[in-house]
Amino acid sequence: MPYPKAPELTRTLLTGATLAFLSACADNPPQAATTPPAAPAAVTAAASGDAQPVIPPSISFEQWRDGFRSQALNAGIRAEVFDRAFSGVTPDQAVIDADRSQPEFTRPVWEYLDGALSAQRVAKGKALIQQNAALLASIEERYGVEPQTLVAVWGMESNFGQIMGSRSVIRSLATLAYEGRRPGFAQSQLIAALLILQHGDVKPERMIGSWAGAMGQTQFIPTTYDTHAVDFDGDGRRDIWDSSADALASTAHYLQASGWRHGLPWGFEVTLPKGFDYALADADIRKPLREWQGLGIAPPVLPGQLTDESASLLLPAGHRGPAFLVLSNFRAILKYNNSSSYALAIGLLSERFQGAGKVIGEWPRDDLPLSRSERIELQERLSARGYEPGAADSIIGANTRKAIRAYQQSLGWPADGYPSQELIKQLREGR
Repeated sequence: MPYPKAPELTRTLLTGATLAFLSACADNPPQAATTPPAAPAAVTAAASGDAQPVIPPSISFEQWRDGFRSQALNAGIRAEVFDRAFSGVTPDQAVIDADRSQPEFTRPVWEYLDGALSAQRVAKGKALIQQNAALLASIEERYGVEPQTLVAVWGMESNFGQIMGSRSVIRSLATLAYEGRRPGFAQSQLIAALLILQHGDVKPERMIGSWAGAMGQTQFIPTTYDTHAVDFDGDGRRDIWDSSADALASTAHYLQASGWRHGLPWGFEVTLPKGFDYALADADIRKPLREWQGLGIAPPVLPGQLTDESASLLLPAGHRGPAFLVLSNFRAILKYNNSSSYALAIGLLSERFQGAGKVIGEWPRDDLPLSRSERIELQERLSARGYEPGAADSIIGANTRKAIRAYQQSLGWPADGYPSQELIKQLREGR
């Protein structure tokens, strides 16, 4: 699910307040415990700063709606468009419940990938690539994004258009704007959704999506739809619900704008030498591939023009699991959904369509990921020891990983920044 870029929203790691809201793609598999869940994608500091404590509204929904109507009309929404869209709309308790939920347990990255790369999804994707070869070739020619990548996103976001969500986007966003935890963000999306209706791209009854307002076959939120959706089939409407051509081309347009480079890999699995400095496995550390090779990392044989490509080292399960060097196209996928598990799934799934994409390294399947409560406890204990992990929000972001690495180094452990049961045990024992 793509999210707006600056100046609308700046992509940063998700905060705890944003996790539940932005992980509401219609068919995304559950996310790994150590990476921000899908959605999708990260919102900006501006959006996360918009989060409010859960306080019951002081006015009725009808009073809020009437006030928001004036705001919408001032933004250029015609009165008849607003009134038709809001006809019969009431708050949706299920949306409120979803917005306030904080899952205690999440599945580890290997289980996430097991679901994302299922044999059924791979077989369906292969068939769709063949069935839509001409369309996908036309999209590739215009936007420079390969068919297998687009079909991978299509499969992950909505099971190839089969599960797009069933809730009224207007009702969901109105509910969130009225009593959600990020009313400002929801109101901006609601204005954008009304503009879509005003443009005539879709009728109100067909504008359905997830509880968080993500829409269509590739799960665009309204502001991203406004900036990147395209009418590729030429019928005069940008229809990401019922036109696969429009949905796939819109996704390609978004990836192109996010820096996708045609013909380059997303990354590849590598092996690390004995005694490797795992502190280098940080998304903020980027080196040319030739420098990684100089450190003893063994990637596959690369074409000469790739040796200067900038790459980061990804250890999604810590030093005990597989290692990957990821390039600029991986970072483009992260702009669609700021979760390394999601981006890894897209890359591997796109390769599975071509008979590749098998992970050689062994996942530490005996490792039990930390629960949300345990991640908060980990952050609190690190902070108490002076390691400055940032807010105790359960999100293992850059600051928390840096703090974990520092603590691991004090123990003489591989400093991979990975939050493990053994790590929190050491903290509990005061070591």
